[in-house]
Amino acid sequence: MPHRLITDQARFDEFCAHALAMGEVAFDTEFISESTYQPELCLLQLATREQAVAVDPYAVHDLSAWWNVMTDTKTVIVVHGGREEVRFCVRFSDKRPEKLVDVQVAEGLHSRSFPLNYTALVGRVLGLRTEGRETRTDWRRRPLTESQILYAIEDVQHLLEVWDKQRASLAKRGRLAWAEAEFERMVSEVDQERTRENWRRLPGIQSLRPRQLAVIRELYDWREKEAKERDKPARRVLRDDLLVELAHRQPTDVNDLLATRDMNRSDYRRVAPELLASIQRGVALPQDQCPTIKRYDKDQDEQILAQLLAIALANRCAQAEVAISLVGTSTDLKHLVRSHVYGEKSDSPPRLTEGWRSEVCGNLLTDVLSGRIALRVNDPQSDHPLIFERWDARPGADGK
Repeated sequence: MPHRLITDQARFDEFCAHALAMGEVAFDTEFISESTYQPELCLLQLATREQAVAVDPYAVHDLSAWWNVMTDTKTVIVVHGGREEVRFCVRFSDKRPEKLVDVQVAEGLHSRSFPLNYTALVGRVLGLRTEGRETRTDWRRRPLTESQILYAIEDVQHLLEVWDKQRASLAKRGRLAWAEAEFERMVSEVDQERTRENWRRLPGIQSLRPRQLAVIRELYDWREKEAKERDKPARRVLRDDLLVELAHRQPTDVNDLLATRDMNRSDYRRVAPELLASIQRGVALPQDQCPTIKRYDKDQDEQILAQLLAIALANRCAQAEVAISLVGTSTDLKHLVRSHVYGEKSDSPPRLTEGWRSEVCGNLLTDVLSGRIALRVNDPQSDHPLIFERWDARPGADGK
């Protein structure tokens, strides 16, 4: 399979036309995210069944032909752990991929391995060994060496064949629709990052009152704007824990602001007026406009029940040969507890009760919560050592 580094715009556009004609293409990127506001795209790797190439975005300045391929409604894009690739697509084209396949996700839907790295996945599915020698490369440096280019291209040259085998296996087990639904969910989650209230994902804000939440929202928005203007990672502009501390303290002057632990730095002194203005905006917001976070009176009970469900779910996923981390998280389990036990109403039903996840779980989890299921150890040597029995199916359950 011929491969090379593309540094010419015409050659790049020609390859994109070729990918459209083929109807399927593997895609990966190399990027650096440690020192910029958003990850810096350093290299694109693309492969059809006939060609495999790397593309230098520092030399090929117009990548629109590729984003048109990636958002085409007929062309299948195959990735491995492709959230960042989806983010690049959304960021540079303002559109989302339409037919994306993620082989890392697919592997987790017919085995218990997720997330599996590229080398291990190729070895498992194809029985091939890949090199993987350039994992610490600074991909911004030029010129790239031949070994760097070969390593980068290796990350895509097996993806189409991997998906061929996975697709056949998933179809045989009746799980191809599961994979397609999960690919769609992953793309939708990345696409929604642009519009969601990302400040709500800050650690340590669950205990904040509405006024404090209003302050931290203003500080978060200021930090995002400042980080973008300075092209620095947001957490290097102001750490998450300092945002929370300032929301607690709500300083009113420079001395009070800089008296906050770890805030007595020259760069913080420079932006102190902006920080104080952000805090004041949050303090001045009318009470009925302050944001809130839903809190639960039964957090401890909820945690215990969620842990019980986690045991049941782990055992069920082992039986079904599907990765538990794909089926449900602790947040999903708590959502189910709040909905089924405490009758909480939310914007969407518990994820574990919908789609392919309901096929995995069935009524197991809700029956556990309803007290209809008894748990016992069946075979300690098994990879799913527990057995769950309905009370009405157990000997003597009728009291006789």
